[in-house]
Amino acid sequence: MLQKIREKTTGLIATVILGLIIIVMAFFGMESYLTQRVETWVAKVEAPPRWWPSAPSWWPVSLLWQREEIGADEFRERFEQVRQAERQRQGEAFDPRAFDTPERKREVLDAMIDERVLRIAAAHAGVVASDAQVRSAIEGIEAFQVAGKFDPQRYRLVLASGFPPRTPQEFQELVRSDLQRSLIPRGIATSGFVTTREVERAMRLLGEMRDVSYVVLPAPAPDTGPVSAEEIERWYRSHQDAYRAPEQVTLEYVEIAAAALPQPAPADEATLRQRYEQERGKLAAPEQRLASHILVEVPQGADAAAQKAAEQEAQRLAQQARAPGADFAALARAHSDDVGSKAAGGDLGWIEKGVMPAAFEQALFAMRPGEVRGPVRTDAGWHVIQLREVKAAADVPFEQVRERLAQEQVEADRERVFNDLSGRLVDLVYKNPTALAPAAREVGLEVRRAGPIARGQGEGVLAHPAVQRAAFSETLIQDGTVSDPIEVGEDHVVLIRVAQHTPASIKPLAQVREQVIAAVRADRARKLAVQTAEALVRRLREGGQTLEAMAVERQLSPVVASGMRRGMPTPTAEANRAFFSVPAPAAGKVSAGYVTLPDGSIAVFAVTKVTPADPAAASPQERMFVQMQLAQMLGAEDARAFVEAMRKRMQVKIAETRL
Repeated sequence: MLQKIREKTTGLIATVILGLIIIVMAFFGMESYLTQRVETWVAKVEAPPRWWPSAPSWWPVSLLWQREEIGADEFRERFEQVRQAERQRQGEAFDPRAFDTPERKREVLDAMIDERVLRIAAAHAGVVASDAQVRSAIEGIEAFQVAGKFDPQRYRLVLASGFPPRTPQEFQELVRSDLQRSLIPRGIATSGFVTTREVERAMRLLGEMRDVSYVVLPAPAPDTGPVSAEEIERWYRSHQDAYRAPEQVTLEYVEIAAAALPQPAPADEATLRQRYEQERGKLAAPEQRLASHILVEVPQGADAAAQKAAEQEAQRLAQQARAPGADFAALARAHSDDVGSKAAGGDLGWIEKGVMPAAFEQALFAMRPGEVRGPVRTDAGWHVIQLREVKAAADVPFEQVRERLAQEQVEADRERVFNDLSGRLVDLVYKNPTALAPAAREVGLEVRRAGPIARGQGEGVLAHPAVQRAAFSETLIQDGTVSDPIEVGEDHVVLIRVAQHTPASIKPLAQVREQVIAAVRADRARKLAVQTAEALVRRLREGGQTLEAMAVERQLSPVVASGMRRGMPTPTAEANRAFFSVPAPAAGKVSAGYVTLPDGSIAVFAVTKVTPADPAAASPQERMFVQMQLAQMLGAEDARAFVEAMRKRMQVKIAETRL
């Protein structure tokens, strides 16, 4: 038997099988068999390598593909940002239930997917954002400006106090990434153009006038006719979603907000001076250096010969700049590839640490005023740097920042009280995780009760998405345990417990019978009104009788609107769109139709005449405005088409269950 095993495990076939096993182990490792990976992405974008755009997606070639994932936490953070922006825009009219829909989530996720697609497309095309573009974008952000001018100290403070806090270098790379993915669609959008014929056609349509007659049919008398059991049953079965009782929960919850806690006592002078000494380095104005540069750009993906030629050109310019009496600004204007600073003679303004690329910064802060150094290599190319002036770091006096330190100390004390209180509550809950009241009573907090609440409903903190997810999670519903602290704002948490849960269900017919009967009668009345409108439209199209004559028959008052323009809300915006959607009438005929108005009434109309606008009568300014608008629209459509085309070349996977 052992001899047979030996014979079967030797030879060419066995060697091939063993080789395949070794390859699999090399790629995946034994840990892939011993551990289970938990996927947390909500979307994944995969693209073939730049040097093999037609690479297949099957293994092992798929290992060469580039992958970008959108994590669940990243998606929730972006969705919350969109929510807050919409809340701020709408104010009191904001409805969180109408906002938190699957369609809105997909809209936000699709935007994030497009960003990943553009990032990959830009990398494959060799598109990069220059240091000057990044610097210009940062300096143009209003939050970093004082009196309309970029302020380095405010820049650092805003970044440090952000959520999450970032260093200047981290923020710079974030801006660079945003610029990189926007360069291609922005370039496409700004390249849109239209011909003279297209402009004139658009002007004829935009300025078109129509003569319209219309009559608003009165609402039909309420339907009081009998509704058969068969009609009731048929309507109920075909519209069950309208009679669905949503899933509901009744919640117990405790809310802790630092802002609602008692105001801590003001800090004494000694505490403030101790805080000043601890933060002295952060408060000090950093050293700044006034610099200029000449950039010899090295294109992305340039070969060795091109890189060497760029370096030699930079060395030549550095030698010229070091020559006695050399005009550095003139050299920069003549030879620099940095479009952002070239016209200003290479002037980069005052620079502090953490703003420029590491190699550039290391060279600049090792120089003496008046010195020229280079070439220095960065991702953009080779730099020749001139240091013109130095501002030494300076301390900020205690008296100048005393009020700020006092306010920061108050906030720190309040945060400490908040952390102590929430920590004690959590510790007590962990001892008895199925009850919230005893722990809350021991720390002096009130347990509130709310419900029943359907998914997407609730007021205040209970409408927060994180609270909603926890309230309807299987763990809290099945176990009846208290949730972990749910963060609903800065230093603001909520702990909840599901006291009662009611699953979603279809309401029985007996319970909604009267609603079904009312719906059947309303549908019959609506269909009768539509039949009446359609009959009038048929008569108008057949000819022989005008709309005015038909109105007199029905004792209605027709409205005649001559010279109506596109976009006029007469009688409503929906009606105007309908008037201009029908074709121009043939000679001796009318173009008829009907439209349902927002109040449910129906307007029957007849277009009797169409008068196109005369492009020759437009002023040059009007013509230019139309041309610019059309070019922008076409450019935006081209940019969208580019994104869609790139997306089709890549593989996009979406985990709907993790949204």
